[in-house]
Amino acid sequence: MTEVTREDCVARDASDPLASFRSEFVLPEGVIYLDGNSLGVLPARTAAHLEHVVTQEWGQGLIRSWNDAGWFDKPRTLGDRVGGLIGAGPGQVVVCDSTSVNVFKALSAALGLRPGRDVVVGDRDNFPTDLYMMQGATGTLGGYEHRLIWADGPELADVLDERVAAVVLTHVDYRTGRMYDMAAVTAQVQAAGALMIWDLAHSVGALPVDLDGCGVDLAIGCTYKYVNGGPGAPAFIYVASRHQDSASQPLSGWHGHAEPFAFTPDYAPAPGITRFLVGTPHLLSYAGLESSLEIWDRVDLASLRAKSLALTDLFIELVEARVGEHVEVVTPRDHAVRGSQVSLRHEDGYAPMQALIERGVIGDFRAPDLMRFGFTPLYVGYADVWDAVDVLTDILTTEVWREPRYATRHAVT
Repeated sequence: MTEVTREDCVARDASDPLASFRSEFVLPEGVIYLDGNSLGVLPARTAAHLEHVVTQEWGQGLIRSWNDAGWFDKPRTLGDRVGGLIGAGPGQVVVCDSTSVNVFKALSAALGLRPGRDVVVGDRDNFPTDLYMMQGATGTLGGYEHRLIWADGPELADVLDERVAAVVLTHVDYRTGRMYDMAAVTAQVQAAGALMIWDLAHSVGALPVDLDGCGVDLAIGCTYKYVNGGPGAPAFIYVASRHQDSASQPLSGWHGHAEPFAFTPDYAPAPGITRFLVGTPHLLSYAGLESSLEIWDRVDLASLRAKSLALTDLFIELVEARVGEHVEVVTPRDHAVRGSQVSLRHEDGYAPMQALIERGVIGDFRAPDLMRFGFTPLYVGYADVWDAVDVLTDILTTEVWREPRYATRHAVT
């Protein structure tokens, strides 16, 4: 293999078709940000848009902005724009609530669509909120059995049968970056008569997704990671058109009512995807997402995916060449099953990551021993990858990470 140089990386940045997007984000000087899989960076246009919403739409328009500024329709209009990032046709996505709340709604709806079935399947290594909300939803309804799959345990084929109502999986594993074959898994679940629910938190904005093409039943996800909607940005829920008018969800708030301003005492669900809304949208959080979507409307997702794979390939190559004796790459090499992150296993993990962050290379840690690095192609370049591995090499080979101050645990890792 030809040795890669920093000059090679600079040349690749110069010819990168996505390079112009970098200027559309606020990137602190001296920081290489490889944590966009946890919280995306600030789009340069967001502050001005937030100011406009606060000072003009709220400050001057006041309550008139529910109509004049389109506030009331934001969950649907922004939902269709997010739908463009996940292969969902119009009228199948609403932006609302949090990922956790939407898991509860999606699973409850799926269980209602499969009466007489009493088993829910999940992945033991799934992001915990999905598992917790599965427990909460089935505990509220009562009478459901949980079955879990995991890497060294039962596989999906081992747990699927005529009792399974729904399967909840995250498309890209938050720890390792391993990606499921969405089309194949969805078909496998549906062949057993169950409904498929995908969590797209680590997929949307990181790679092309084709919910409609894969025949997915329901999906949920967040917008504050690769989409850069900001901390607290609203989540989204997708419900395939074929299920919408038969589905019901338990959080029957007035924004999901067929005639919310009729103010009737009894709930009547709105037609279509609107019935998955609950209450008043958080308009200031919507504003951050809206400004980021102005960028995403111009992004070619095929180019995004190509650069994502090139960046992660480069990172893996450099890490293995320079510090392969110190860490284990746990993220798949196979492009077909890799998301847009690389995770390294280290005997400690937490302390080296703190040393990296102190040196301006920001990733994060996931227990018990994984250092995670997220690659957001719109603002991460090839020279960033080279420089990050340079710092990582110094920290691991000098073992500076063993200094006691790096072992102090923070509340957020």
